[in-house]
Amino acid sequence: GDGVRLIVHGGAWHIPDDLAEASVNGVRNAARRGFSVLSKGGSAVDAVEAAVRVLEDDPSFDAGRGSCLNAAGMVEMDAMIMDGTTLDFGAVAAIQSVHNPVSVARQVMHHTPHCMLVGEGADAFARERNVPFAARSELVSQHAIEEYEEFCKFPQAVDELFHVKEKNREKFTQTSQQNNSHDTVGAVALDCEQRLAAATSTGGITQKRVGRVGDSPLVGSGAYAD
Repeated sequence: GDGVRLIVHGGAWHIPDDLAEASVNGVRNAARRGFSVLSKGGSAVDAVEAAVRVLEDDPSFDAGRGSCLNAAGMVEMDAMIMDGTTLDFGAVAAIQSVHNPVSVARQVMHHTPHCMLVGEGADAFARERNVPFAARSELVSQHAIEEYEEFCKFPQAVDELFHVKEKNREKFTQTSQQNNSHDTVGAVALDCEQRLAAATSTGGITQKRVGRVGDSPLVGSGAYAD
């Protein structure tokens, strides 16, 4: 349709050579999916959800099936979605057992009086909404396992992911330096009725403390649409 726009990103990080092609293709596939929704007259909210779901289903990205492992070796994912027309938004944090956290976030927006659900409460809500269960093994890529095992050797893993100091660089192998945090994925869309929406999703950072929630699912810092 005339005037529709879509931006998709797969996260800002040091992409290893063996993931470069898959990452580009993944973002391209997500953009195609979201733009297909818009070109058929779909809403901006529908488009950003569709695009982010593609990224969550692709293990090349740190979201959904490509999530990182926390300090306990478990997956905790965060996501949010916002409707710029109504300023409504929904979010989930530290959710563990779904393939597409962004879709659960949308259900929080539409089917609860709340803005965010976290942890066990988010997973329980997903079950109530008949969201298919996802086992840990379905959400963890080989890349994530290798990164977790590498950083288990160093107790300051989370600090090193974001604040690598020159004096500590020698502690890390070339592999661990390449496997830096994948970061958040997201999408922004403008539909044929000039409605704006945004969505984000992340599988967190390797060896983060259990229960840690970053900025990704927080309105105004993870995403905003108006």
